[in-house]
Amino acid sequence: MSTLAWIVVAGLGMSALALVGAITIFLPPPALARVLLPMVGLAAGSLLGGAFFRMLPESVDALGNDMDIYLALVVGFLVFFVLEQFLHWHHCHRAEHDEHRPLGYLVLLADGLHNLIGGLAVGGAFVVDLRVGIITWLVAAAHEVPQELGDFGVLVHSGWQRRSALAWNFASALTFLLGALLAYALADHIEVGYLLPFAAGNFIYIAAADLLPEITAETRTRDKLETSGAFMIGLAILLTATRLA
Repeated sequence: MSTLAWIVVAGLGMSALALVGAITIFLPPPALARVLLPMVGLAAGSLLGGAFFRMLPESVDALGNDMDIYLALVVGFLVFFVLEQFLHWHHCHRAEHDEHRPLGYLVLLADGLHNLIGGLAVGGAFVVDLRVGIITWLVAAAHEVPQELGDFGVLVHSGWQRRSALAWNFASALTFLLGALLAYALADHIEVGYLLPFAAGNFIYIAAADLLPEITAETRTRDKLETSGAFMIGLAILLTATRLA
């Protein structure tokens, strides 16, 4: 296959991983309620692991230990802080029509940006060398599965219907294909270095401001252990995937 064909297949394959949440569609409501909070914990660990173990180190490798990297991280954090304030205000004024919590929209925005950047990186790797592209895709897929599963859980936990959450999560994942195609079309003219810490700031905000408080709010010892364990598993998966890269 041509490089472009490989990129299209890789992009569609990565986007399809967002459908991993489909395994929960057939769960009865009590069973779904039982796994939702552990999925939130998994998402929090995956987001923090992705930010600290993968995205920031890649930025430093690409740009050096530049202060602008950390400025971009803070800007990414603050942008989502402001967005959540607006969404919360908007949500309060239309609560009778919309039961979706602002967190769900933030997750979709952050995941879409993350997938766009991931597509740029993987597409660029395929442009450089086919084998490098395949390895990069496999490493990205290893951390994408728990993250997408966790994101789906967060959407459902935020009030989305399961089928709606699945459809929108898949739509946000399609930005991976867009990023990969942009990398192919623009080749050496794209600098993703500063986008990575910006997206990392998004991830850190969602995990620290929205997801971790959900975990710490639990009062039952069993629930605390399950969600904390899922959080640690999310971190461990991302650390392992990064070490194997």
